[in-house]
Amino acid sequence: MLLTASLVSTSFTVGKAIADGMDPTVLTLVRFICATLFFLPYVGRKYGITRPPWPVLLRYSLISLALVGFFILMFLSLRYTTALNTGVIFTLVPGISGIYSMILLRERLGTNRLLALMFAMIGAIWVLFHGNPANLLAMHLNRGDLLFFCGCLLMALYTPLVKLFYRGEPMAVMTFWILLTGCGWLLMMAAPKLIATPWASIEPMIWIGILYLAVFSTVVTFFLSQWSTLYLGPTRVMAYSYLYPPLILLIDWALGHGLPSARILPGVFLITLAMIVVQRDSAKKL
Repeated sequence: MLLTASLVSTSFTVGKAIADGMDPTVLTLVRFICATLFFLPYVGRKYGITRPPWPVLLRYSLISLALVGFFILMFLSLRYTTALNTGVIFTLVPGISGIYSMILLRERLGTNRLLALMFAMIGAIWVLFHGNPANLLAMHLNRGDLLFFCGCLLMALYTPLVKLFYRGEPMAVMTFWILLTGCGWLLMMAAPKLIATPWASIEPMIWIGILYLAVFSTVVTFFLSQWSTLYLGPTRVMAYSYLYPPLILLIDWALGHGLPSARILPGVFLITLAMIVVQRDSAKKL
């Protein structure tokens, strides 16, 4: 999950860079098709490609629908809002995922985990705003923020659905069919826009960004997060998203944007402490 968090953290920067290069639904479709094609040889060689029974396919389709909705809304929202705003809003996902887990999986969060999730969210917001409350007060919400929040409601449903619908099949097989059914959903949504898309004029950097997202932020992270959900539980897995803000700052530093101020250290401390509490408390309940 540390590797997953690191890879996902890069997707916000890449997503912002390519958001205007293609229609959000078409872009997400291309991303899912690329990810599915990359995964196909491995699954085909090791397990064979056999259509699951219809009830199983329906379960995979419900999981992929949540993911598809999130990615479409993410790319659409980034046309109207900033990566900073989306980073702040995304800190709500673990808490929402915990509520879903309580309803769908009868998972008991307990006082310790609820407090830890709250303090982790505060720490993440502190880091995102560089330890300056004035930056938080100056944040202006817009239609993009509302769109991304709706997407976060769907993303929070992802890990609880994985654990709810898992029936012991190889995780690679589950990942492949989630990607493939996601392509089906996206094809239905994007069909009217495919002809109108100016394919020949799309810049090479857009394609490079899509390929990066397809391989590292889709195939690899889907597989790792689904596999981890079975052993850690949905709440512990989603709690790793609180690491995104400090990881994003490290990515910015690696890109030459300078080191963050020491004022963010209290936020990093809160995130680290909360992560330890969530992991230890959740482990006792598994």
